[in-house]
Amino acid sequence: MNRSSEITLSEKAVENNIEFLKKKLGPGVKISSVVKANAYGHGIEQVVPLFEKYGINHFAVFDYTEAERVCKSMSEECSVMIMGWIPNDRMKEVLEKGFEFFVFNLERLRLALKTARTLHLKARIHLEAETGMNRTGLNRQNLKQAIELINNNRNYFEVMGFCTHLAGAESISNHLRIQKQLKQYHKMLEQLKENNIHPKYRHVANSAAAFVYPKTRMDLVRIGIMQYGFWPSMETFIHYINAKPDKSDPLERIMSWHSKVMSVKEVKTGEFIGYGITFQAQTDTLTALIPVGYSSGFSRSLSNRGRVLIHGQRCRVIGLVNMNMIVADITHVENVQVGDEVVIIGKQGELEIKVTAFSDISDQLNYEVLAHLSQKIVRYVV
Repeated sequence: MNRSSEITLSEKAVENNIEFLKKKLGPGVKISSVVKANAYGHGIEQVVPLFEKYGINHFAVFDYTEAERVCKSMSEECSVMIMGWIPNDRMKEVLEKGFEFFVFNLERLRLALKTARTLHLKARIHLEAETGMNRTGLNRQNLKQAIELINNNRNYFEVMGFCTHLAGAESISNHLRIQKQLKQYHKMLEQLKENNIHPKYRHVANSAAAFVYPKTRMDLVRIGIMQYGFWPSMETFIHYINAKPDKSDPLERIMSWHSKVMSVKEVKTGEFIGYGITFQAQTDTLTALIPVGYSSGFSRSLSNRGRVLIHGQRCRVIGLVNMNMIVADITHVENVQVGDEVVIIGKQGELEIKVTAFSDISDQLNYEVLAHLSQKIVRYVV
């Protein structure tokens, strides 16, 4: 290993997760694989061809730059859907490349029409409804104006979808709010049908909604965190296994993150370790220096709290997490040498460090931990 750390992605775990999702969602539901935030930290360039191999042919991203990366990573022609940011000066390329994109305000719809007229192409749009999330989306008055604009310019629009985003399907506390959103969505969908607009895909469900609210699956679901082997929340997992005789997790984590011991050092009783005085050795302590830090995605909030695996044993991180280094207490581990493997996320021997270990300690979401993993870390498929 030439780099300070590497991330590996398990093809076997990907096959397992996609097979599970397809089986549970059913043959009539299309999976749009959400690969925003560098495929939730897993790497767009590595994930896209891997997911393609197991039957995924529709990808969702947040912005135009991510859409370009997906496009360059595809081994065959797939659909790419931009859910968020598109600079105005990139609308031309969006239409030319056939990207699908969310329309959540009239300004974007008008820009798409102007560009489509210039290029003599159709804009492949997903109309996003504001149903109560109060973030992005067309309200009923906006939708009325959008319908008029589309119907007056049928040659320049292909309505690929009608969608909304549910405000927290992973928590039962949001149940009533989500029911109101779904009711509003269906009212607005009727508004489209009454005006002879029939979207190819009706979609409202993310990973959590697809499992907690089966009726939200409709034509397409936007699956993010679950394809990588994580449940959106413990509530979602419990909801799924509650009626199942087998209580084991059907998903498999596809990511492992590992490094190597950079240096081994003895520290005498009473000496401080690292910056400041956050850790003082209470006994003679043997330490291992590991070349990862908060610039890699190992959060500073894990100072004196994090864990790594060395020689199949759990070792605590001591002292402050640095930009590029952490220190682990290896006093209890025999014969640690420079170059020995260090597992930051993943399995070693009979033990495993999960991403949830990071989130439980540092009060970060799984999503947050994954998204913070540096794009500079080399990723490859095993």
